[in-house]
Amino acid sequence: MTTDDLPLPGFDQLSPGDLEHRVRALDRAQLERLLAHERDHADRPAVRALLENRMRRLDEGAEPSPGGDAEQPPPGQAPPAGSPVSPDTSPEPSHGPPHGSPHQMGRGDRMGP
Repeated sequence: MTTDDLPLPGFDQLSPGDLEHRVRALDRAQLERLLAHERDHADRPAVRALLENRMRRLDEGAEPSPGGDAEQPPPGQAPPAGSPVSPDTSPEPSHGPPHGSPHQMGRGDRMGP
């Protein structure tokens, strides 16, 4: 079985944290294919446990969840980010009052007149 035949693209490069949510969309046959591949290749204990636990949940009646096949950025690359704020929509800078002013007399340590 080649990595092109696997239900998850880039499976070998995905961390257990990345796989945890992606395997929820897979059925039992797809999980079995991933588990066989994992045992034959990297044999990562955390990934094996994750796949076995998900298969157990499916056996107990859990359903594959929709999604999980969305285009994901390559491992190690952050997803595209952006801010709706631009120079046109950002407020004018404001500055608070200065601390201490020659026109404001300090009261010192005593509280009297």
